[in-house]
Amino acid sequence: MNDKPALFEGYQIRRIYDEQTETWYFSVVDIIRALLQQPDYQTARKYWNKLKERLNREGSQTVTDCHQLKLPAEDGKMRLTDTASPEVLLRLIQSVPSPKAEPIKLWLARVGYERMQDMTDPARSLDRAREYWRQHGRSEKWIQQRMMGQETRNKLTDYWKEHDIRKESEFAILTNIIHQEWSGLTVQAHKEVKGLNTQNLRDHMSEAELIFTALAELSTRQIAEVAEATGMEENKIASKKGGGIAKKARLELEQKTGRSVVTGDNYLPPKAAVIDSNSKKK
Repeated sequence: MNDKPALFEGYQIRRIYDEQTETWYFSVVDIIRALLQQPDYQTARKYWNKLKERLNREGSQTVTDCHQLKLPAEDGKMRLTDTASPEVLLRLIQSVPSPKAEPIKLWLARVGYERMQDMTDPARSLDRAREYWRQHGRSEKWIQQRMMGQETRNKLTDYWKEHDIRKESEFAILTNIIHQEWSGLTVQAHKEVKGLNTQNLRDHMSEAELIFTALAELSTRQIAEVAEATGMEENKIASKKGGGIAKKARLELEQKTGRSVVTGDNYLPPKAAVIDSNSKKK
């Protein structure tokens, strides 16, 4: 996990990146401070505690969806802190009357939550992504495949959300099942093969890896839809079957070409690759 803070209008927002779920989690109190424009941390913390009590009384799921993760405190020590993903923060922000609500929503979209960027402004988000990949040397063919794969992914996660898959950890488990089934590697192991640390694995996949990932996720969704898979256990079965279809196709292609679909290739700049490698050895 990476815990480098971010800034919103002069307010430091502590955050931590979960590599398995590829999700940023932000300190809720820090977000509250920025919303209230409150310089005093303890005042913001008391406001959050009262807000938690009210939301719990109202039966809101928002507080339940917050996670306690260790973040650096004012004394420099790592302490458990209420954190939330941008998706949860979107709901939470609605409960805090503040003229900064809309600006902070846009800020959250900019600091790295791809799915929420699509919700905020789909056209602008896609254009930004295209330009980013072009600047990093991706071909138009690769960009098209990456975006098609993202659309396939979004349809699958939408299905999961509608069929009792709620927690980020559940999304991560199902994603890992699909990935390990088709590729023979967990998501984390695949990242290690490519020498990645906090980077998004899909942004460093080859065209073939993107295609087989999309095939596995498309197959998973269609199998789940036919079976009307609901909840973790049924969706685990669909995920394994969907990944298995892509695995058969991968093995057949590898047999015909004599080349592995899964590779250690990445799009890291040479210096970034060296830094990533050195950081792992420490």
